[in-house]
Amino acid sequence: VQAGETVEFSSGVKGIALNLENESVGIVVLGNDRDVQAGDSVSRTHQIVEIPVGESIVGLVIDPLGKSLSKTKSLSSTTYRKVDVKAPGIITRKSVFIPLQTGLKCIDSLVPIGRGQRELIIGDRQTGKTAIAIDTIINQQNSDNIPICVYVAIGQKRSTVAQIYQTLNENNA
Repeated sequence: VQAGETVEFSSGVKGIALNLENESVGIVVLGNDRDVQAGDSVSRTHQIVEIPVGESIVGLVIDPLGKSLSKTKSLSSTTYRKVDVKAPGIITRKSVFIPLQTGLKCIDSLVPIGRGQRELIIGDRQTGKTAIAIDTIINQQNSDNIPICVYVAIGQKRSTVAQIYQTLNENNA
């Protein structure tokens, strides 16, 4: 198996091969881990993990394998890109010169953020990190500077993701 390759367990659950050792392979399970038992067979798919990209996925909620989780919108993209790619170096990137306003005066005055910049929001549980991100996305709907905002939820419950999706929809974001 290759690093980053999609694998499938006998139960149908998929995963991504990450840690390649001489005697074992570490796999991230992308599904219900209760359906995976010790001794299950695992088969290769011979495909490195890739997801759909482009205008057709704007407004969709997708899982790590690029499948649409939305009941109302279907996925129609024909362009795919690998998930695990090296980010472009700082020299080759466009410089950040258009400001991005979060809508929160204390953040906007203390931490200037620019369009295209990646920003990490660090904090303990239940301190409002998601609220800041969602407020920032909603604030961008009145701005011509930001055509698309991407929210990535890692380790969030489906109910939380559904609530965020509903909030963004209600605010036309």
